[in-house]
Amino acid sequence: MCGIIGIIGKSDAARPLLDALRRLEYRGYDSAGIATLVNGGIERRRAEGKLDNLEARLKDEPVSGRTGIGHTRWATHGVPNEKNAHPHATDRVAIVHNGIIENFQSLRDELEAAGHRLASDTDTEVVVHLISLALEQGRGPEDAVAAVLGRLDGAFALGIIFAGNEDLMIAARQGSPLAIGIGRDERSGEMYLGSDAIALAALTNQILYLEDGDMAVMTPGGVTVYDRAGDEALRPVRESAVNAEAIGKGGYAHYMLKEIYEQPQVIGDTLHSFINPAAGTVTLPDFSFDVTKAAKFTLIACGSSFYACLLAKYWLETIARVPVEVDIASEFRYRNAAMPDGGVAVFVSQSGETADTLAALRYARQQGQKILSIVNVPESTIARESDAVLHTNAGPEVGVASTKALTTQMTVLACLTLAVARGRDAIDAKTEARLVVALTEVPARAADVLNHDERLKGIAAEIKDARDVLYLGRGTSYPVALEGALKLKEISYIHAEGYAAGEMKHGPIALIDDGVPVIVIAPMDDLFEKTASNMAEVMARGGRVIFFSDETGTKRFSGQTADAVALPAVDPFVAPILYTIPVQLLAYHTAVLKGTDVDQPRNLAKSVTVE
Repeated sequence: MCGIIGIIGKSDAARPLLDALRRLEYRGYDSAGIATLVNGGIERRRAEGKLDNLEARLKDEPVSGRTGIGHTRWATHGVPNEKNAHPHATDRVAIVHNGIIENFQSLRDELEAAGHRLASDTDTEVVVHLISLALEQGRGPEDAVAAVLGRLDGAFALGIIFAGNEDLMIAARQGSPLAIGIGRDERSGEMYLGSDAIALAALTNQILYLEDGDMAVMTPGGVTVYDRAGDEALRPVRESAVNAEAIGKGGYAHYMLKEIYEQPQVIGDTLHSFINPAAGTVTLPDFSFDVTKAAKFTLIACGSSFYACLLAKYWLETIARVPVEVDIASEFRYRNAAMPDGGVAVFVSQSGETADTLAALRYARQQGQKILSIVNVPESTIARESDAVLHTNAGPEVGVASTKALTTQMTVLACLTLAVARGRDAIDAKTEARLVVALTEVPARAADVLNHDERLKGIAAEIKDARDVLYLGRGTSYPVALEGALKLKEISYIHAEGYAAGEMKHGPIALIDDGVPVIVIAPMDDLFEKTASNMAEVMARGGRVIFFSDETGTKRFSGQTADAVALPAVDPFVAPILYTIPVQLLAYHTAVLKGTDVDQPRNLAKSVTVE
């Protein structure tokens, strides 16, 4: 969601702040701003809308100053306009904030009763006024911030600068991620603050991550971190693998298209971490517990990652013969769920910072579960709080709509399934080897799928004016149908729903007419005939079917469907990974034809770090 950047530099900070905010555009935002320290005072420039508006404002009203903070805001409290944009400031303090201050209203009432006049509708502004009040009462900056932090309920990541003190920046974290960057040359005295490593990619690769409850005091000489108790804490400096080149578009029109086309490579990179192709085996890293002895798996995630978990339920129950529960993190965390002794809870998150998923993880730990995370950011909070981590080698994903992160999550879960199945003797070595071969073929078959790009663009032209679209699938194709519908609605803004094909007769079939495209996901698996029957019911009622199968399947219905795409024939085990790619491309081309903002769809954020 919102993005933070802070710089204590040697030259004017405005341009580097703006450039860093551009690297954070993927997080989703609706206003932006920067503040710098100039001649003992605070200078601010803010703008509603995209960063181009802020850049135009800075061109007309430039600012200098070597120390500054910047922010891209995703509106929570208060509409997206300049008044509510960050940074918020008084004449003493300026701050940027990610998260939500849950008790802001009582704090606001207290401040207004004391004569403070707040200029915005945000929860954030109470923090800057409370710090200013503490400074007025004679506290120093560190003591003032520490005193205020103790009064805040909710989630926050804060970057704070102080008028008249160019050599100081204070950061604090509770619930929302925050990273501190150390200048490439330690003698340079440059220090950086960011909501993630991507923000800092062009500035430094030396990163330390704050823990919940931390307050960090940054100066040109380095950083001192204090924990929740006020004691000095050592946080390791890590070398980030993120680089500025990796987050460019690479000549593609959109990040999303680039990331779709990266899938053959990143799926292969992910498989390389787990598979010994010569031996035909899957090897997991050494865990502190035996994952194959789990009494039950509980898989928890949000958004597209939830669909990856739903797919894994089919795999783990069918192949590994182990009971599995799947839940959405925002629902699970409030159910007070009973969790069995000997259970393993698996948490799947691209960013590793998803607030609901992290809260669910902490509940599962309290219930005595072993914690296994599947994340794309090994330094993330979810990874650090897990007993074991499986890393998806997707690389930075900038487009808000998840593509390569999802298919690499599926790939990791497939490898986990085979390792658990073999460890429980649910499959023999021959079966494992056969399924490993199927997995190793996925990158090449994914590249073949991309050859259908122009065909899918043509189909997109046929559905772009639809008001509603249905996606149908059975078994492991059901999560693919759900994902296809999600992709279409989130970037093209067309209403779409995914259904288990067998559920059509229980209500959704009432929607069928020639104006509702029905996209059917049907690889040649054990359920193909069942899906084919459901598709026939749709066509009998005038439904316009777009059919995804392999050549054998599409020939069965030659001339009967409105459109059909013959995908490569693969083992049914890996088909859902492969069939996810064309529904991504279909959504992408539909959105492009409709003229929507593909990489930054309205109202959405990449990393959801608040409830």
